[in-house]
This record gives sequence, C-alpha cells and structure tokens, in this order.
Amino acid sequence: MGSERIKVLGINASPRKYGNTYKLLEAALKGAEAEGAEAELLNLYDYDIKPCEACLSDEQNACRPPCMECDDAWAVLRKVLESDGLVIATPVYWYGPSGHLKNFIDKLTVFENMILVEGRSWLEGKVAGFIAAGAEAGAVMTIAYLMVVLNSMGVHVPPWALAYYEGLGNALEREESLMDAVNVGRVVTIAAKELRKVEVWYDPQILRKLGGKENVVAEIEAKARKNEELQKERRTKLVKEMLAKDYGKYRIK
Repeated sequence: MGSERIKVLGINASPRKYGNTYKLLEAALKGAEAEGAEAELLNLYDYDIKPCEACLSDEQNACRPPCMECDDAWAVLRKVLESDGLVIATPVYWYGPSGHLKNFIDKLTVFENMILVEGRSWLEGKVAGFIAAGAEAGAVMTIAYLMVVLNSMGVHVPPWALAYYEGLGNALEREESLMDAVNVGRVVTIAAKELRKVEVWYDPQILRKLGGKENVVAEIEAKARKNEELQKERRTKLVKEMLAKDYGKYRIK
C-alpha cells in the first residue's frame, strides 16, 4: 500500500450505539485520526452474522474467502481486509465478548486459514487494539481472550493496545479510561505504519530453511539429552529426598 494513508476500522460489537462501548470506541478513533489515520466506525449489530458452519472440520482447505455467502459476514470481512488496523470494542457478556462478536471472530478464520491454503494468513501485517466495557468484572478477561485469538490469526498487538471500563456510570467521565481509549487508536495507527516495512512474519517454510524437520528435532533432542545427563544425578537425589519425607507431619489436624 506504499505511502497510502493508514485505515483504521473500529468495530462496535454492542447493540447499543450510545453506551460506554460505543463512546470509548469513538475516543479511540479520535486517537487514530490524530496520528493521521482514516478512521471508520462499524456497528456490528447492523449486520446479520450467522454462526460458523465449521467447514474446515470436514475439509481444511474449504475454509476460505468469502466464507458461506448466507449472511452479511463478507461485507464486514471485506472492510477488515481493506483496513490496516482494527479497534475491536465489546460489552462484557459473562466475562467474555458479545455473542455477535464471537460469531464474527469465528468467520475471521477464512483469512487465518489461508496460511494453509496459500502459505500466508491474510490478517498478517494488520494491527489490533481492544476495548471492553461492562457493569461488573470481566473486562480484562474479555480483552485477554480477544488478544490471544487475533494474535493467533497473525494480527500484531502493540503495547498499550487495551482500554476498559467497569461500572454503571459514564465511561467518558473516568479520565483514565478515556485516556487509555484514545491511546489505543494512537498506538494501532503508529504500529500499522511501522508494519508496512515487514513483508512476512510467520514463515511456513522456516523448518526447511533450517535444514528440515528431522535436522531441527535431532539438534534439540541432542541438547536436551546432554542437559539431562548434566542434571540427572542432582534431580535423582532430589526426588529420593522428597519421597523419603514424612508428609504426615505436615498435615493440619
């Protein structure tokens, strides 16, 4: 994409287009725009996203764009593909993201699975930040889940890429949450600019370049055996000492 402007897509995964999830996402997009990004907010509940049909469980290579054309998923997937960065914002539903967002995340597999179809995830090189808002606990758990999933799909997660709010009040009135949200958009944009310099992250040919799987495994196993021999005497002694202890003396009656 060369020197083209960075595009950041904000995904509001709340049915409420006026609540704390929406507000913090708008704040994040302001942070993205401050760094020169072209920002767009998409309300996920405006789209019909049906559950994943698990096509890859029958045939791995069947999972590919545009996915099952039985809903609006491709309209959103295409926007993801056209974007450099994502800010995913969700309410907390029982310590996790909204069900509608989960449906969409499952549909993102059509991009991740391209690593098996043609050798590269179509999400690789993109950046994501995350926002969660809820009345009670669970925001950090929700974000942790989203971070792990998106990163496993090849998406880069930069430092400070999270913001959350827990409570019944107005999230914008809590300066820390507002500041964090604005910075989510900022760091996503900055990271997206830098990642344009890198062509490939996950290399499915890396074992071949290292001399083949057998060679890599042999070298690691040899080192592990050497370390085992060096530690064997001490660890055998340690285990014997532990087995000889009278654990009954430590029981609290």
